[in-house]
Amino acid sequence: MSIKTADFNNRLTDAYLELLKNLDPNSKLDLISKLTKSIKSDLKGKKNVFEKAFGAWDKSESAENITKKIRDSRSFN
Repeated sequence: MSIKTADFNNRLTDAYLELLKNLDPNSKLDLISKLTKSIKSDLKGKKNVFEKAFGAWDKSESAENITKKIRDSRSFN
């Protein structure tokens, strides 16, 4: 992240905080809850992208069964 981006993000965050400081406590708590859910969703999405990038296996079949199928399907000429 460049210094310009970090500075912009800090200013943007400060501007949002200025807007939100007049909210009542319950609204602030609701906002915190929604932001937390958003962050968890973002993190989960990143994890899924990471797993997909490396071909994570999402089948319930055991490694032994997969290996057996591969060996059984071999044909030697």
